[in-house]
Amino acid sequence: MKTRMWLVLALAMASAGRAAPDPAPPPGLRAALAYPFASGLVAAARADRIAWIRIVDGVRTVWTAAGPDYRAVAVTRGGSDDGQELTGLTIAPDGRRIAWTRGGDHDANWPAEGDLQPDPASSADQPHLTIWSAPVDGGKPIAIDEGDAPAFGADGRIAYVKAGKVWLADAAGRGKPALAFFDRGSDGSLAWSPDGRRLAFVSRRGDHGFVGVFTPADRTLTWLAPSSGWDETPVWSPAGDRIAFTHRAGSAGAPESRLVETPQPWSIRVADVATGTAQTAWASPRDLNGSFPAVPDGVWLTWAAGDRLVFRAEMDGWPHLYSLPARGGPPLLLTPGAYMVEHVALTRDGTALLYDANTGAAVEDDDRRHVFSVPVDRAAPEPLTRGAGIEWTPVAAAANRVAYVAAGPTRGAEVRIDGGTVVGPAADGYAAAMVVPRRVTFRAADGVLVHAQLFAPPGLAAKRPALVFVHGGPPRQMLLGFPYMDYYAHAYALNQYLAAHGYVVLSVNYRLGIGYGRAFQHAERAGPAGAAEYRDVQAAGRFLQSLAEVDGGRIGIWGGSYGGYLTAMALARDSATFKAGVDLHGVHDWSRLIAEEDAPAKRYEQGDWDAALKTAFDSSPIASMATWRSPVLLIHGDDDRNVRFNQTIDLARRLDDRGVPYEELVLPNEIHMFLRQQDWLKADTALVRFFDARLKR
Repeated sequence: MKTRMWLVLALAMASAGRAAPDPAPPPGLRAALAYPFASGLVAAARADRIAWIRIVDGVRTVWTAAGPDYRAVAVTRGGSDDGQELTGLTIAPDGRRIAWTRGGDHDANWPAEGDLQPDPASSADQPHLTIWSAPVDGGKPIAIDEGDAPAFGADGRIAYVKAGKVWLADAAGRGKPALAFFDRGSDGSLAWSPDGRRLAFVSRRGDHGFVGVFTPADRTLTWLAPSSGWDETPVWSPAGDRIAFTHRAGSAGAPESRLVETPQPWSIRVADVATGTAQTAWASPRDLNGSFPAVPDGVWLTWAAGDRLVFRAEMDGWPHLYSLPARGGPPLLLTPGAYMVEHVALTRDGTALLYDANTGAAVEDDDRRHVFSVPVDRAAPEPLTRGAGIEWTPVAAAANRVAYVAAGPTRGAEVRIDGGTVVGPAADGYAAAMVVPRRVTFRAADGVLVHAQLFAPPGLAAKRPALVFVHGGPPRQMLLGFPYMDYYAHAYALNQYLAAHGYVVLSVNYRLGIGYGRAFQHAERAGPAGAAEYRDVQAAGRFLQSLAEVDGGRIGIWGGSYGGYLTAMALARDSATFKAGVDLHGVHDWSRLIAEEDAPAKRYEQGDWDAALKTAFDSSPIASMATWRSPVLLIHGDDDRNVRFNQTIDLARRLDDRGVPYEELVLPNEIHMFLRQQDWLKADTALVRFFDARLKR
């Protein structure tokens, strides 16, 4: 039986004792947050079948569709807003069975104490991370075992990770799951050989890592060219005789500067599985652009047709796809241009790549995603989608058919195939008053060009209050439509609601974000090294003040995670501009965060640690408490595994000491990416009422 999780809304203000806001949602808010969201799209390797996860109003379900008609069928039905993730969706190569993981916090920076799984519903029964499997012909889903990251092998087997070790089980639930092998490392990145009879994995060992191969038939382990470095991302050759993997230096050596970026070179090695010996096929340039790419999905190494390796790198300052012969040689740039390649998949025959990128015929496409294809052996990209929509995560649904997830400025995420046919369920049942956001740019004080999306109904006569929204990450990018992460799809929907209810909203893509090149993402003196990105937030405030439809004396700001940090910075440093703010699980003291999570080794050499610690404090909101005047609403779940709850506790005490007005909304047992729709509704209700009370006349 589930116990009711009460809203903790404590008012800690100089004028203490004022009644808390009415917790009932404002009119239309619940409907505005009921957008459909499709994610986790995958395709079978040897069958014309796809599968995906759909979330509507907090209820998560698994769907599948098969060729040639691709009619959507629900694999799981009903359910409730229980706050348990569905992730790791995968399909057996023959397309007959699917598997997924239920539970967990897959975006966490660290595991909870005791490896406890999130329990945002405050259930009386402890949740567990569990592997589920189901036949695609309508059979009942079954729980296989506790574990994560399922991967189908041969003969109906599933490999998965449980407590950092590799386990094997029958995908239909027959027999008893068993530990595959003993390894003293923490194992992951499971990859079956093409015949499904050998399993590659990564053994992480604190300051280094190995790639290993396990053969279940004779229970043998082979280590591939073990070294003192980090070996990761194993991918099999089509014949199953070789494995390519990435190599980086181990976590040691003389301390590197924490204030100035230094190159992080890497290489691709190819190992013979029989002998374990390896050769270097390619090594990156030893400059900043040659560093290991810190973009979503990282390197995305794969083995393609023609015995070619394909990978992502930023050698020209943009995240692009390259290919080279597996035996070694100069890399070929496949996707030239000033844009970012993000999600990538290989076609069924391995001769081409499917990907999405922020480019196209319109200048506004740098704030969108469209789907493209490119051969693996020449730079000849071709667009598969175009227009004012947003399309991402393409997969090879069949030999000559491409499925992807699509959304738009006023339409939630749905699965489509080929030229745009909706696989289903369609997203057109989502009804909410929305505007089409407009792409705008402006300059920060130091000349950096900043991109943003402006939400404003056309033909405004009276001056309106305005809000700046700052995303988290920071390697994220808000788009001219519903984004591809549920956390930011929620933020987009809320910005739409705010725009429809009296606010002009500016969603700013500040430096450190993705989509505008490596130099923009790796800006100098940013974050704990100097907070240079805050200049972009200041510029956003000035931009709003310049608009005829905005009342420059009624500007607020809100954001979550890194956006919460920048919200607190705005209120602390520029209360004259930003009159109120809502800070969701933000960082408030960089020095404490890096001391808790990234302190130097206990040895004589400390590098520039002392200077970095002081700079981190000076780059924090709490360093500017003396000028903080504006009221703030602090929202945080106390099981946050990305930003520690102590960051909000510390800020609240400092606000108390300064007599700065603030409110709190604490969500017991919630994590960073709020897992329950009703918790988002509580947070958004508090946000709307907070801004209405302070910015609307």
